[in-house]
Amino acid sequence: MPVITFEYDELKKLGVSLEKDELINILPMLGSDIEDYDDKTIKIEFFPNRPDQLSVEGVARSLKGFISEETGLPHYPVKESNEKVYVDEEIVKIRPFIGFALVKGVDFTEGKLKQVMDFQENLHWVIGRDRKKVAIGIHNLDVVEGPFYYFGTKKDENSFVPLDHETKTTPDEILITHDKGSKYSHLLKGFSRYPLILDKNNNVISMPPIINGELTKITENTKNILVDVTGTDEKAVNQTLNIICSSFAESGGKIESLKIEYPNKTMTAPNLTPKEKIVHLDTTNKLIGVDIDADEVKRLLSKARMETEIVDENMLSVKIPAYRIDILHEVDLIENIAINYCINKIKPNMPEIATTANESLWFSGDKSIREVMIGLGFQEIMSLMLTSEKNHYNKMNQEITEHVEVARPISVERTMIRTSLLNGLMEFLEDNKHEDLPQKIFEIGDVLYLDKDLETKTKTVKKLSVVVCHSTTNFSEIKSTIASVLLNLGYDMEIGPSNNSSFIAGRVGDVIGRSENGIIKGFFGELSPKVIGNFDLDYPVTGFEVEFVNKRTE
Repeated sequence: MPVITFEYDELKKLGVSLEKDELINILPMLGSDIEDYDDKTIKIEFFPNRPDQLSVEGVARSLKGFISEETGLPHYPVKESNEKVYVDEEIVKIRPFIGFALVKGVDFTEGKLKQVMDFQENLHWVIGRDRKKVAIGIHNLDVVEGPFYYFGTKKDENSFVPLDHETKTTPDEILITHDKGSKYSHLLKGFSRYPLILDKNNNVISMPPIINGELTKITENTKNILVDVTGTDEKAVNQTLNIICSSFAESGGKIESLKIEYPNKTMTAPNLTPKEKIVHLDTTNKLIGVDIDADEVKRLLSKARMETEIVDENMLSVKIPAYRIDILHEVDLIENIAINYCINKIKPNMPEIATTANESLWFSGDKSIREVMIGLGFQEIMSLMLTSEKNHYNKMNQEITEHVEVARPISVERTMIRTSLLNGLMEFLEDNKHEDLPQKIFEIGDVLYLDKDLETKTKTVKKLSVVVCHSTTNFSEIKSTIASVLLNLGYDMEIGPSNNSSFIAGRVGDVIGRSENGIIKGFFGELSPKVIGNFDLDYPVTGFEVEFVNKRTE
């Protein structure tokens, strides 16, 4: 999860009059974990559902509301700058959306510079999915001149000096030779042109989502900044821009907007207009388990930095600040009411419902599978359904396919829901390579596929995956293992050729098992040396994975 570090004095400069001990007691009530602290600084871990709290300004804003030092909706005036950003038609096919803002009168120190960079990187993975969805640039406004241009350049044109370098480099060379370029080059894979942002005088400001130009590097002497946010999701781009601008405004920055001229529309950014939602008093009291009136709900939401109007005795209209991108439903407002009421004051109650449970057939079949696998000398493991594209696809030498992504992941290692179990077994081997060989492990678990025909747009499938690791494991061993498993489960086995890229070509096969209860299908073979090396293993690995195609029975 994102961790931010700041000094107590910084909070006091932002208007929070809390001593250290008081602060340490209150911060966990706002949804944070205190990682470490001393007499001068504190390190806090926040859940990613509140990216607005990933800066010291955001923390101060929430604290001032919670302790009633400053309540109600924050107002951040936005002045029109008369500047424009022109978006070229070519870029719409590559990285189509952009948000721009000017912030003037910013006071940078060495510590503040580091905080801004940390804030930027935290937003990159909390909202931006490691720059794929959103990428941020913060620049020295005083060395460039508008209007600005966002377009797709040819790979060998518009050379510029990238951040922290001294020589001009073409966009294509940056993707090969620059550290950031090689790390994020996959985001521009397959495109014949690359995104660039230029000013009026053709100075390169940024090559999103890769690297900023050295020309606009911010320093302690920078007073006015240009913020650009580019991405593939327009909503996420605008939300990120709002969070950044609101944070700078909390510390005295003056926000100015720009006109963004797309080929087919004109927009103004940033747009800090509050959202509006309705909260019901009866629903609030029922869900929290308290008995409070409309005036108290209004007061509590004011502490959450919102503005509330009582519509009638059961309904309140709530204005939500633009930086609160986590408020999606009425229950999110009720959560904020509960937090500011104080969670510790809410008394827990046992539910007045008696139920009789029966084991689902979806899980009872797992017992038979476990008995077979344990009988064959395998040890069961259980891994998380959340994984990352890097472990799930890249390290397994697989092309990335459609999958369920986590909107705001809790860490860079938990960004998606798995569609396979095999990489989880490989991660287990990597973590336990100090153990004696042979290692023979298996997992039975659910995976999730996208399915647009279903109401939930997703489909749950049960899978069984197995790996074997020792110095002499081979195709024959894993073939006899899967044959024994299917035979003991009552399936007739059919084998065919396979081109699964996780395995050695010619030492991998597809398998189908048929029985009166349904069919299973999958693959087996010897893992390729590339995959084994990606998981830092020193011995051969064989494995198989099958999915149960028969319908789920509740």
